[in-house]
Amino acid sequence: MSEDNPDVPRNPPPPEYQGGPPQQPKRGSMGLGILLGVPALYALYFGTTLGIAPDEGYKTFLAGPAAFIPIAVYLAVAVVLAVRPRTSRLGAGLLIGLGVFTLLGGGICVGFLAQMRA
Repeated sequence: MSEDNPDVPRNPPPPEYQGGPPQQPKRGSMGLGILLGVPALYALYFGTTLGIAPDEGYKTFLAGPAAFIPIAVYLAVAVVLAVRPRTSRLGAGLLIGLGVFTLLGGGICVGFLAQMRA
């Protein structure tokens, strides 16, 4: 009977956790992505959509959708960078910057609309 023998433990000790090789630190900076992404997105957005308003005389079928093309290009670049392991933190920062752009842009738009009393 093993219960009578004090030299034999009742339950074997749990095995030591031997995790895989330590992961390499991710490259890129999320903060840098945010700080560079927001102004770049504003510059890209306002620089490429200048003059597409209907009262500016630019009347084509792209006048409405052209406002979303810069955002779509920025989003595509940010997703590609976020998916790649080497630049995932930078891409995540750019995606967060897109959220900041949306929040600030929405706030500015609502502020202008609130001041325009009919």
